[in-house]
Amino acid sequence: MKNKNMRYGIAGLALSCFTVFTAQAAEPKELFFYNWTDYYPVDLLAKFEKETGIKVTMDGYDSNETLLAKLQAGGAAYDVIVPSQSIMRTLINQDLLLEIDASALPNFQYVKPAFRDPSFDPGRKFSAPYLWGTTGFSYDSARVPGGKLDDSWKEFFEPRKELQGQLAALDTSSSVINAASHYLNVDECSENPQDAKRILELLQKQKPFLKMYSSDNTVDRMASGEVIMMQNWNGSTARATLQKSTIKYVYPKEGLAMFQDNFAVPKSAPHPGNAKIFIDWMMKPENAAAVSNAIAYANGIQSDKLIDAKWRVMDAINMPDEFASRLRPEKECSNKARELQDRIWAKLKG
Repeated sequence: MKNKNMRYGIAGLALSCFTVFTAQAAEPKELFFYNWTDYYPVDLLAKFEKETGIKVTMDGYDSNETLLAKLQAGGAAYDVIVPSQSIMRTLINQDLLLEIDASALPNFQYVKPAFRDPSFDPGRKFSAPYLWGTTGFSYDSARVPGGKLDDSWKEFFEPRKELQGQLAALDTSSSVINAASHYLNVDECSENPQDAKRILELLQKQKPFLKMYSSDNTVDRMASGEVIMMQNWNGSTARATLQKSTIKYVYPKEGLAMFQDNFAVPKSAPHPGNAKIFIDWMMKPENAAAVSNAIAYANGIQSDKLIDAKWRVMDAINMPDEFASRLRPEKECSNKARELQDRIWAKLKG
């Protein structure tokens, strides 16, 4: 999926960058990008390198927990990272992020109003919007009894006998615990040990029915038939559907997590000027649309007219209006709640 509708002149880019980022002109022309695995099209990096002369090295991670641990350890020399909203306040409060004043960057004008002043980063002092989506589950309708499953987490946590051993959960504690919380009608950030006990019992009961916990290759695991059902992100499901039309995405009636991912700059970034150039470049509609078109997640930029038609007809991307009330924006939990979640996960995976 290639964006063909807009061009951004190299001269214009160079002028805006010169005006705003002159102070960083002496930085080496390189950028270290730490992003979720399979969450950015490589060919777009080539375009950025060509237009700016900045060479990008990209590494991947599989969870917010991995990102946080890397930054807390102090050994991460990255310039741009992609934290979710559920971890932003922790990063800010622990003084791990550089203040970048994204709202002052030239291309912030293209940010959709709903993404300009989020509660987790008022005024966008530390971040800029990237992609957003949901975490539900997907299944192959050609391989389930009757060709259809109920729109409930019950299908996932208490799978039918025919599907036992043929499903996968994400290997991400927050995603799994959030889903279990929604199913049990428990606050995902509960500090009550009894709530944690109920969640753990549900997950322990489900565990023998799982083929694996995995947050990698979620597109291929469904498209190849390796599993019949999988806790999954909506964008991964949409991409799998291109390969196998019988794959369906479920918006569970008990609720599902809605995430928002963001660009941010670690305080230890070796090339903060280049990081700002990259983030500003990514707020151009044509570049934001190129990501959405490549990996099938919506973005926070005014680029809707540039999104490929094939995504507009998929429920996984264009959620039916009647499901809007099922969305549960991810929350950032207290330290006490996170400690309970860590204990749940340790006992589950131990």
